[in-house]
Amino acid sequence: MTRAFFPAVLCAGLSLLGACTQFPALDRTITPALEAADYPTLVPMGPVLASAEATGVEPVQATATMNARVAALKARAARLRGSVLSGAERQRLAKGLH
Repeated sequence: MTRAFFPAVLCAGLSLLGACTQFPALDRTITPALEAADYPTLVPMGPVLASAEATGVEPVQATATMNARVAALKARAARLRGSVLSGAERQRLAKGLH
């Protein structure tokens, strides 16, 4: 019974601890010029969406560019997987360890 009660008490204690925090001073943080400013004008979504579609990305070109980049990164990763030491360096290191 007490084991089932412990998580509830722990959660309640943490919640109460969080309730004791100090809030930042948010009063008078808006400047008078900002208070006097007009609301932004509303713009119809049709022209906004049309301009976004007109300046969009060409899917075929984007796919080709992305595939080329993936291939280049895979080739670079394959080169990095190789050994850093040459054969002679590896032999010299092996002799030093024995």
